[in-house]
Amino acid sequence: MKKITALTLIIAMQIALFPPAFALKENSDSKTMVSAQKTKKEGRFFNKKTKEPDFKIKAQYINTDWWSDFQDPYLNDYIALALKKNHDMKIATISTEEYYQNYKIQFSNELPQIAGGFFPAVVKPMQTSDVGGAFALPGIVSYEADIFLKNRDKTKSVQKQYQASFDDERAVYITIAAAVGTTYFNVVRLDEAIRLQEEINKQRQEIYDLMLLSNKEGLVSTSDTIKANKALIAGQCDLIELNKSREKVLNQLAVLIGESPNNISTLKRSSLNELLVLNKIPKEISSQIIENRPDYLKAAKMVEKAGIDIRVAKKEFLPTISLSGLAFFNSTNFGSIFTTKNMLWALGAGAILPIFTGGKRIANLRLKKAQYERVMETYLKTNLQAIQEVNDAMVSARLNWNKLEQTLKQQELEQKEYNYNEMKFKEGAISKLDLIQYKENLLSINQLVAQEKVDYLVDYIGLYKACGAQI
Repeated sequence: MKKITALTLIIAMQIALFPPAFALKENSDSKTMVSAQKTKKEGRFFNKKTKEPDFKIKAQYINTDWWSDFQDPYLNDYIALALKKNHDMKIATISTEEYYQNYKIQFSNELPQIAGGFFPAVVKPMQTSDVGGAFALPGIVSYEADIFLKNRDKTKSVQKQYQASFDDERAVYITIAAAVGTTYFNVVRLDEAIRLQEEINKQRQEIYDLMLLSNKEGLVSTSDTIKANKALIAGQCDLIELNKSREKVLNQLAVLIGESPNNISTLKRSSLNELLVLNKIPKEISSQIIENRPDYLKAAKMVEKAGIDIRVAKKEFLPTISLSGLAFFNSTNFGSIFTTKNMLWALGAGAILPIFTGGKRIANLRLKKAQYERVMETYLKTNLQAIQEVNDAMVSARLNWNKLEQTLKQQELEQKEYNYNEMKFKEGAISKLDLIQYKENLLSINQLVAQEKVDYLVDYIGLYKACGAQI
């Protein structure tokens, strides 16, 4: 009777290890509670990995000292806000946590698996009217002996992916910081452009008013008056377009720093004249800086991962060696279940070698080799693109600085010309209409200077991004 009961319990125990789908619906509240408790314990165990990101550590990603060189307190505040509140940055940080948990899941395959349970049973042997009851407390331990280090290599492969996620995270942080800086400088440029356009429109309004008076007195043709009116309307349209652009850019800045676009009126910024615009373009960039770019580092890790995956694919041709142990207390009386005579235990080992799998293992090995070749080509391409991006950014920033220098000279000459014509106007040598035209020319060149300054600053940020924030 006991042998039949024990056999029945062993079968029941094996079935319990692979429960059917509908079993999950039974007592769902208790299962949810167990899952929540497990998650809470894991959170404590891996506390160093799941804690909130340290602001100082994340600030190292974007090299906050570099941003401080602009000596703009508002820009520094917006960069700090982005570090704390930007959603893309938070998503990147959460993604690293996901990769870490995947790594822990794979690592668990290297450890023994232990299961236990409680199984009451009722047994009625064939050809007898006897009905017996029994209780069993089974425990099973299973372990895949990793003699060939296949599981270890699988863990290393997932670990490389986890390490690469930090490079992805750093790349996102650098990209967002560069976007904040670029957007901020564009807002400053638009502020200056709007101020200058308002002055231009004021000058054009004055020109139009003078033309109307002159036309009434027959001194100016109606055609010239219409042209002055058209110029005024065009300037007003330009002002509307500039205001629209500034509104959009302010909305972008608000989203980048994690604020609502409804609050753009509270976004403060410096004036263009307050910005520190200096030539800081290095003459050359060290190859070590390129090798520290996040995309380059990730590509290198992916090559390492692909190499490990090939090693794992080769080890799939080797046998799988498993160790297992079984122990349980079995008794018809629950009060006497914990006794040595009611205990049964067993140890076992086995090796399984797939003989025919329809070419699956060979195809898998060839697949991993092909993936390795693809990843290697991606790595080489990333290297070349990194060099190109750095060179392009350096050339663009350097030439824009040269262009700015020439535009500043042009502005200086235009200012001198206006001052000279202002003296001529005071002496009565030229009309007020002519002086207003010279004033508009000066305002137009000032707009160009503002554009050139911001173009240089944006290109300088582009160099910062191309160098992985390590410029």
